[in-house]
Amino acid sequence: MDRIIEKKTWNTKRILTIAGITGIVLLIAGSIYFTSGKSKLDVDTERLTVSEIKKGPFQEFIPVNGVVMPLTTIFLDASDGGRVEEKYVEDGARLKKGDPILKLSNTDLELSLANEETNVYAQQIQMQISHTQVQSATISKLNNMADVDVAFKEADRVYKLDKDLYAKKAIGSQEFQTAQNQYLYQLSRKKLAAQILQQDTVSVKQQQSQTKEQYAQMKNTLDLLRKKVSDLTVRAPIDGQLTSFDAEIGQNKNKGEHLGQIDVLSGFKVRVGIEEHYISRIFTGLKGDFQFADKTYKLVIKKVFTQVVNGQFQVDMAFVGPTPTGIRKGQTLQVRLALSDQTTALLLPKGGFYQQTGGNWIFKVSEDGKKAYKVDIQINRQSPDYYELTSGLKEGDKVITSSYETYGDIQELVLKK
Repeated sequence: MDRIIEKKTWNTKRILTIAGITGIVLLIAGSIYFTSGKSKLDVDTERLTVSEIKKGPFQEFIPVNGVVMPLTTIFLDASDGGRVEEKYVEDGARLKKGDPILKLSNTDLELSLANEETNVYAQQIQMQISHTQVQSATISKLNNMADVDVAFKEADRVYKLDKDLYAKKAIGSQEFQTAQNQYLYQLSRKKLAAQILQQDTVSVKQQQSQTKEQYAQMKNTLDLLRKKVSDLTVRAPIDGQLTSFDAEIGQNKNKGEHLGQIDVLSGFKVRVGIEEHYISRIFTGLKGDFQFADKTYKLVIKKVFTQVVNGQFQVDMAFVGPTPTGIRKGQTLQVRLALSDQTTALLLPKGGFYQQTGGNWIFKVSEDGKKAYKVDIQINRQSPDYYELTSGLKEGDKVITSSYETYGDIQELVLKK
């Protein structure tokens, strides 16, 4: 008869299936565990920088480099080109206003001056001749007017006499008519002569005005050419020191070419270069300071140059108070430029952590000092030494500010001494 075979509950296939499922579950659970903020890493505290959150004075400022420059600089350019004929001083010389620096020769300009002088002199002679001719013509017209006036007076006398005699029947109408016609004729001559004299006077004035205007224009041109020739001798426009002077005898200088500059020695300013992303926050009146000879000196922005060159723009800063003794043109100063007023804030020391976190979170050390865990923070402004902390931590908290480069996605640090 048939025998019933008992079926095994735990056969090999079933055991392998359950083991596989269990392994998958453990793998998933491990993955969830390590990605759910529970991953840990042992670190040596001697390799960490632990900083304490403190409350203190905070002022946002940036470190910038400034170059000491003369308060005023006058540039010397060749107003007209020419050949360097003579040098009177060398670079670095201290000059008084009007002192000669160099002399240029320009044959074309000097020839133009000679021609213009000849034209002006010729114009002067022509004006004298014209003036003599006009005077002669005017005298002739005045003489004619005098003759006409005498003839009119005589005709008027005869006319009045004959008119009276005619009224008394002493003379005939023919004689009276002749006297009357002569009177009217001389009256017309007098009016015409007066009109001609008046027109001549107006014409003479216009002619004289035009001649004077033409002569004045020629004289101005002559004066301008004389000044140009005079400017071939370059002189100091103001008291100061000659710098950047580059000229040698025999060298040709083009019109407008830079010859040098005069630095006024009455004071100094500091020209500062600033990164372009600060341009919207920089304005006149902002202050800064620098260390010189173990003393702190203050500066204030007086002028902002908004043109950006090579990622930077420039500002001119003036000294507040006395200028440091011993400071020299061209000297470089390390300036701390303040971007805000001083306030009281929570201070987070700067460190390498920022490169990995962007200031969004940080490792906070627990109260027992045995571990550190991530906390979200908010940073507002910054100075070269501190960040201004606005949320996430409180005064007295300790945080790790050294680099997080090797931590990856670690969520918690176990601190080992």
